[in-house]
This record gives sequence, structure tokens and C-alpha cells, in this order.
Amino acid sequence: MKRSNIYLILLICLACITLQLKAVAQDARPFWSEIEAFQKQDSLSMPAKNGIVFVGSSSFRMWKDAEQTFKKYQVINRGFGGSTLADAITYLDYLVFPYEPRQVVIYSGENDVAMGVSATETFERFKTLVTNIRAKQPEVPLVYLSMKESPSRKQFRDTLLKANSMIKDYMASMSKAVYVDVNAKMLDKDGNTRPELFREDMLHMKKEGYDIWKKALQPHLLKP
Repeated sequence: MKRSNIYLILLICLACITLQLKAVAQDARPFWSEIEAFQKQDSLSMPAKNGIVFVGSSSFRMWKDAEQTFKKYQVINRGFGGSTLADAITYLDYLVFPYEPRQVVIYSGENDVAMGVSATETFERFKTLVTNIRAKQPEVPLVYLSMKESPSRKQFRDTLLKANSMIKDYMASMSKAVYVDVNAKMLDKDGNTRPELFREDMLHMKKEGYDIWKKALQPHLLKP
């Protein structure tokens, strides 16, 4: 076999190996399959620009009728997996910017806290997320839904509330930024969580929980 042919075969093999390694690396990224699913969905029917993007964790992902509930606001629900703020930062280029939204609504941070991340670090992650969003869309209005106290995560209550407070103060210092305290609206008169709002896992919400979120959030959504 000619030496030139050997080199060609080696180059082809190297290219194949590189593509395989790249595919493996992407598949190893947390929640990449869900991001790919969003991309496939967009390739079939791309949402109109200038909508409202919901970005966050499973509390958004499991809000199955959010887009229909807020249909007149052109909501694009991009909640994914049991994601953290760090995950949202990683995938911003896929979750937010392709849609050129007129508003971004965020629910994330609860999983960070549950993984043992401190209130301060959770807050710093939130600031990074907001900074990265505003770096590409400086004027885009932002809404943050406070982290909820889930009955199954009582041990993280103090950290969660501290992070909520830090985020609330930060949002108050910003322009076009709103902090919506859904957590307080989900507690009973004694300040305790209401298990009847949650599914059996005591983490994700039933319709009654989402009804509270809808009522609290809708006044802050910007109409087209």
C-alpha cells in the first residue's frame, strides 16, 4: 500500500475518533439530552422572537401547561431536569439567547442549596447568571421567583431563606428586575409549608401550587 494511502486512512480514522470523543463529551454533559430535545423542537417549529422565556429547574419543567396558561404572553418554557443555577449558566446560549426574549423569568437555586451549596455561593451563581444574560441583552427585564420551601427539604430552610433574601436585595438594586416571593404565599398562617400543595415526593407541586405561582407571577409579565 502506498504511503500516501496509509496517511489518508490514518487521517480518516483520526477524524472519526475525534467525532466520537466529541459526541461522548457532549453526552456526558448534565442534561445535554434535554437541551438537544429543545433544539430538535425548535428545528421543527421555532418559537417567535420577543416572547417570554422561562428558564430554570424541574419546577418549571413540570409546569406542563405554562405555555398554554400564559399563551397571550408568548411564553417559551425552557425549564430542564433537576438543574442548578450553574447548569442554567452553562446552557444560556441554548435556553435564552436564540429567542431574543422581551423578558426572562427565572426559577433556579433550590437544587443548588439541596446539593450543599452555601447561600452566598448560590447568590453568586445567581449574579453570574444575571450578568451573563444582561451582557448580551442589557435591557431585558428579569423576573425571579423565590425558591420555595419544599417539605422534603426542611433541613435546608435557613440556607434557602438566606439566599432568597440576598437575591431579593440584589434584584431591588437593579433596573427592570422583579423579585416575586412565591414562597411566602405557599405557607400557612403559622409560617409552615403546606404539604397539600405538593406531590407525593414533597418536592414538586400539584396544580394548586402552580395556581399560586400563576396568580403571583402574571401581574409582572410583560404583554407583547
